[in-house]
Amino acid sequence: MLAPSPAPAEHLVIRPSILYFGTPVVLITTMSEDGSANISPMSSAWALGDRVVLGVSCAAQGAENLRRHGECVLNFPSPELWRKVESIARTTGRNPVPPQKAELGFVHVRDKFALGGFTPLASEIVTPPRIAQCPLQCEAKVVALHDSAEAAATYLIVETRVLRIHAHRDIVVAGTDHIDTGRWAPLLYVFRHYFGTGPDLGRNFRAES
Repeated sequence: MLAPSPAPAEHLVIRPSILYFGTPVVLITTMSEDGSANISPMSSAWALGDRVVLGVSCAAQGAENLRRHGECVLNFPSPELWRKVESIARTTGRNPVPPQKAELGFVHVRDKFALGGFTPLASEIVTPPRIAQCPLQCEAKVVALHDSAEAAATYLIVETRVLRIHAHRDIVVAGTDHIDTGRWAPLLYVFRHYFGTGPDLGRNFRAES
């Protein structure tokens, strides 16, 4: 076994304030206690099988809704929707606004659909609505909640099970259940900047379309 080489001079040891290496933006719709639908923009999500694990702020209305109601829709916007996403980024369904959010300039907005110019669509299995402008929507139920063991933690890890997936016909390979990756890609959040994806570089050996 070869001994590891010394660290090259080109690399620096850094301590970035956040670790958003490049993850998809998800607009989570949930139901608030007053019966209104809430939208929580977030970018900490990963999928395995039919499970999607979310990382949400404990101070968010969405976290409270997920704890209480246990249902959500995961709406995946396209890159061209980034301005709509950003228009609701500094809003919260919590009233009054939690102190930690108020310090960051968050404001309470009850109807984020109206503010962002989003259109609600009825879901088929869960109560929260889908977002019409998002080409990919996943109706899901909470199966587990994981509070961080750290006393000062500000986030909640939510494990959801996807029950039904809706995809706009324009992004589906005709006659299949596969997303046409040449016609759609998610909006990405990279170190707090919005990006689309670049050209297709190649297929993994397990790719089915």
